[in-house]
Amino acid sequence: MQYTEIMVRYGELSTKGKNRRTFIMQLAQNVRNALADFPALKIHADRDRMHLLLNGEDSQAVIPKLTQVFGIQNFSPSIRCEKEPQALKALTQSIIKEIYTGRETFKITAKRSDHSFEMDSHELQQFLGNAVMDIFPAITAQMKRPDINLRVEIRRDGAYLSYETIKGAGGLPVGTSGRGMLMLSGGIDSPVAGYLAMKRGVEIEAVHFASPPYTSEQALQKAKDLTEKLTPYVGSIQFIEVPFTEVQEEIKKRAPQGYWMTLTRRMMLRLTNQIREARHGLVIINGESLGQVASQTLHSMVAINEVTTTPIIRPVVTMDKTEIIELAEKIDTFELAIQPFEDCCTIFAPPQPKTRPKLEKVEELEKRLDIEGMMARALANLKIEAITAGKSEQADDEEFADLL
Repeated sequence: MQYTEIMVRYGELSTKGKNRRTFIMQLAQNVRNALADFPALKIHADRDRMHLLLNGEDSQAVIPKLTQVFGIQNFSPSIRCEKEPQALKALTQSIIKEIYTGRETFKITAKRSDHSFEMDSHELQQFLGNAVMDIFPAITAQMKRPDINLRVEIRRDGAYLSYETIKGAGGLPVGTSGRGMLMLSGGIDSPVAGYLAMKRGVEIEAVHFASPPYTSEQALQKAKDLTEKLTPYVGSIQFIEVPFTEVQEEIKKRAPQGYWMTLTRRMMLRLTNQIREARHGLVIINGESLGQVASQTLHSMVAINEVTTTPIIRPVVTMDKTEIIELAEKIDTFELAIQPFEDCCTIFAPPQPKTRPKLEKVEELEKRLDIEGMMARALANLKIEAITAGKSEQADDEEFADLL
């Protein structure tokens, strides 16, 4: 069925009080970004709900994209017709003919916001209910939990009929909770962490560490492809590639194997924090799951976190691997994540990493490293791309200015 409008109901926005308008405007912008491929579509957002006027755009192509926009509780595609009883009757009968299979119960729910219409809500329900009975005499009307609930709304600009209520993504509009830097590897966990952070309204920028020639172009492309899988929830995500070869070579050369991972993660965190500060982020997000690998024990987390006071959000920290995989499959990142292109963490992983690194020992080992120099060189050679569905665009040189 080809619809003419989609009526969107907000989720948690109903609790936002004086900030409600800000949340609604951000949601409207995110919907525009997610539906950028439908130029004729118009969005009207008001306090209680949002209306998407399709203007001939294919509703069957719009609906799947709309289900991925955070901040939407549910939505109802609808068909507009004239506010005239016979036109309403004809459209009601046409809809029921298309969806009734001979077994369902039905109900007409009418709402009249235009009180100049000639029938009140009760009269309209009776009129349209009789219209359904005229074509299907054996159909059963049921007021509680009917199989088909045909909603009819009389507004100033016309009448709108709908029978579907499609579940939205829930959560908060991306961008309403500030910006965070997602430490994105090529694995299963970090894209899931990014998804969960976005669901709570965080605008993410993906920070990926590459160590060519040890890591391949395929590994880098995999990270970009994982980022692209997250774009439907927001429209576009900045992808920041950090050159990390020198850092890892120096650590490998100057530190014992057991501390390679701890020193590596501390450098990653330092660099991510510098990028966060320059790009006005508030938090760092990663995919650490407690006890999953050596760098994700509590002792390791304490030793690694010591380099920054910036809050670090770990959305999957208490989840089992099977739970994370289920979410990865839901957001369609799992098959990409398991492709056999290793990232810099796995290539330089020591055979026996310390699970309880001593902070004093870590700090002593770091004295052997030119930390400030390596960081400056890495930050001077960042590559930033805007990842959108199906394409990426490299940033202009000015975007690097704050990082140099």
